[in-house]
Amino acid sequence: MASSNKKQSIDSTYIISEYMNYVLEHDGYPKSVYKFCKGIKIKEEDFYKFFGSIESMNKNIWNTFFTTTIDAITKNKEYGSFSTRDKMLTLFYTFFEMLTLNRSYVLFALKQSDIPFKNLGQLRGLRIHIKDFAASLIEEDNDEKKFKFTKNPVSVFSEGAWLQFLFLLNFWVGDESQSFEKTDMAIEKSVNTIFDLFDNTPLTNVLDFGKFLWKEKVMWN
Repeated sequence: MASSNKKQSIDSTYIISEYMNYVLEHDGYPKSVYKFCKGIKIKEEDFYKFFGSIESMNKNIWNTFFTTTIDAITKNKEYGSFSTRDKMLTLFYTFFEMLTLNRSYVLFALKQSDIPFKNLGQLRGLRIHIKDFAASLIEEDNDEKKFKFTKNPVSVFSEGAWLQFLFLLNFWVGDESQSFEKTDMAIEKSVNTIFDLFDNTPLTNVLDFGKFLWKEKVMWN
């Protein structure tokens, strides 16, 4: 039987996949775009069609995790009828499943630097995505409320969702339970608690939200 000589299609998904494999196999990031492209046998121009630098690639991987998650959950025909609480639960459940599929790379990326905040720099784009998603949920809830004083501040909720995600991400990194079932439990408990908080005790600023998360951090232990 004749062998297939079908040429590999080079797109952003292919490059990201090869990049994550490269990082894990070399136990480090490529020193340059040239070195990376030579290692996976593609032209530099193919890389630059999708990414501007190695640094932008690192950030784009997290963005891709998010957009892939959104694509997956919106394909569910029932998703549109979910409550805002269930939409947030679905996002976090699916996103952390995505991280688990790529756990080796994610752990490497998050622990690359001894300076924690430097590692979080790659999450800037993801922060915008999660805040925008959360903002759309609170706006959806606010539209159903007749009185202004019962509406929740969008900025507080969206920033709070990001803080919540960071708590869950830190929990997932250290989770050694089978199938990361403790992370699933933490997601369920934290999201339900936060929504109950907003339903019953409207917060006026992000500082209040942060204090609440610290007070309730025992939930994730």
